[in-house]
Amino acid sequence: MSRKQSPEINAGSMADIAFLLLIFFLVTTTMNVDAGISRKIPPKEEIPSDILVNERNILEVNINKNNDIFADGKTIQMNELKQIAIDFIDNGGGLDINKKSCDWCEGSKIKTSSDHPTKAIISIKTDRTTNYETYISTLDILNSAYSHLRNKLSVKLYNRNYNSLLEDFKKSNNNDKNLQDKIKLIREKYPLLLSDAEINN
Repeated sequence: MSRKQSPEINAGSMADIAFLLLIFFLVTTTMNVDAGISRKIPPKEEIPSDILVNERNILEVNINKNNDIFADGKTIQMNELKQIAIDFIDNGGGLDINKKSCDWCEGSKIKTSSDHPTKAIISIKTDRTTNYETYISTLDILNSAYSHLRNKLSVKLYNRNYNSLLEDFKKSNNNDKNLQDKIKLIREKYPLLLSDAEINN
């Protein structure tokens, strides 16, 4: 009795099909891209060694290994930090480098706090083992303190907030000279003076 041979399946085109499927999945699959921090690193500048910064013009914000925040000489909660930063920046207790007082500041003018917004430096110091989320949240709150002060001044000067000036400037493809001058003036009055450092253990 003769055996019937089963027909072989032609697998020659299987490689082509697998290749096409691979391309299909590569094209249609979406990948999550990690978002970074939107901050520009300033260009390296030669810093004169004879510059002295008065201690009252520095607000130290320390984050230890337990993610506790120390500012204004005490341990604070995250939600207290914004007001502490605003009070420090907007204190206006002295003069700027040109010996002019801050006539737009609405702070308490305490002599033991910052002299002028152009001199008020906020120093963030972290431990090597500080939680990254705590650091980013702290940085975000400090940036929001500057945004608050800039918005307030912009409304006072131009009857519109600072964020709307930025949006309109972007819509004009950075060509509107009038908006550019307004934004520059507000940034000069409230410059973003943040310093990052690691706590020496």
